[in-house]
Amino acid sequence: MSSNEPSPSLLLLLVVLLLSWTLCRGDPEPVQDFCVAAPHGSGELAFPGLPCKPSSSVVSDDFFFAAHARGASTDNAMGSGVTPGNVDAFPGLNTLGVSINRVDLAPGGVNPLHSHPRAAELVHVVGGDMLVGFVSTEGRFFSKVVREGESFVIPRGLMHFQYNVGKSAARAMTVFNSQLPGVVFAAQALFGAEPEIPDAVLAKSFQVDAEIIKLIKSKNRKG
Repeated sequence: MSSNEPSPSLLLLLVVLLLSWTLCRGDPEPVQDFCVAAPHGSGELAFPGLPCKPSSSVVSDDFFFAAHARGASTDNAMGSGVTPGNVDAFPGLNTLGVSINRVDLAPGGVNPLHSHPRAAELVHVVGGDMLVGFVSTEGRFFSKVVREGESFVIPRGLMHFQYNVGKSAARAMTVFNSQLPGVVFAAQALFGAEPEIPDAVLAKSFQVDAEIIKLIKSKNRKG
């Protein structure tokens, strides 16, 4: 080996350091006690997260959230309502890496197939009976009827749903390890994207006629 060539041990060390830096960069820790999110276009810089409200103007109510005391309407085609508790709705969560939603389902209602690209989800049922399930990257379907006081965890980024299998209204609190987990609804993403995914692509992907794709798109258009 030439004296100018790096040794295998040095190369291994560089790879380990690079991987460690990448992992740390992808999941940074807050650098202050709290950082209540400021209104858009104002506040102090923060890392990670949204700009901080000046600490001198932070009050106790910034850490309080009452929206989950009442549920969202389930009077819709899905029979479901979600009350978000992410950083957009609850500024005190900024940089803390956590959020919580309330899910209300009418009898037979469903929180339709969707995924959260930035977070795992813990579903804790506080009323009624819900069938909760997800599909793994291997195509395996995992599900369980979750009853009052029970929980079910959904790994990050996997397609999942909650469905009310009971005869009365059901309610769950869903907790995420991200202040803003994001959500991608399967039907809307595929059949309601703007601009549209070509009918031919969807027809070929699902092995159906283009007319069926047009019908499904008509039910998923915004507005």
